[in-house]
Amino acid sequence: MNLTDSLTLEVADLEVDVLTGIYSEETGKPQPLRITVQARYDIAERYDPDTPLDASKNYMDLKHAASEGLPPGVHFKLIEAVADHICETLFAQDARVQGVTVKIIKLAIAESNEKIGITLHRERPVD
Repeated sequence: MNLTDSLTLEVADLEVDVLTGIYSEETGKPQPLRITVQARYDIAERYDPDTPLDASKNYMDLKHAASEGLPPGVHFKLIEAVADHICETLFAQDARVQGVTVKIIKLAIAESNEKIGITLHRERPVD
């Protein structure tokens, strides 16, 4: 039997303050964003109980790309640019990452607990 596996790591609902926005009331101060990052990547042939971490991707790499990995002091006009930066960071970190999905919710603009935001999915270009 020939199986095709894929593995997606996820860090969900990470709350991060990011300089973002286009309106005057938004600029100059960080806004709280809820960020979920999924990374799909090439996997090991098998995961046994003693498989080392380097056969996978460290979850903390995803968390870092969506928090400390964002450049300090940079104002992103659009949250799409925040998602773009997270995707590119993960692709640059590890050639095994094949696809990245970033979901961002702008917490400051919710009035009735609705979730307003974007989801960006990017695949690594095929050479």
